[in-house]
Amino acid sequence: MILPAKHLKQDRALLGVGSEILAALTGEYTVSELWEAVQQRRLQTVGPLSFDWFVLALSFLYAIDAVSLEKGIITKRGER
Repeated sequence: MILPAKHLKQDRALLGVGSEILAALTGEYTVSELWEAVQQRRLQTVGPLSFDWFVLALSFLYAIDAVSLEKGIITKRGER
């Protein structure tokens, strides 16, 4: 689930989705704004992503301290 495997492509693994989230996270975003940005990027490349999978990947990024959440604003860790 976290890493790509035989039956799980990179665009569905949490690590792959997390990298797409970090690529879309160019400043300060709310969850809704980030969701829209990631959806726009994915629709141009690999296809739609469910909100559940987006939230799992975002939670994964928070757990590994790659993003921070303060007062409803998400930023990359170290970019404040």
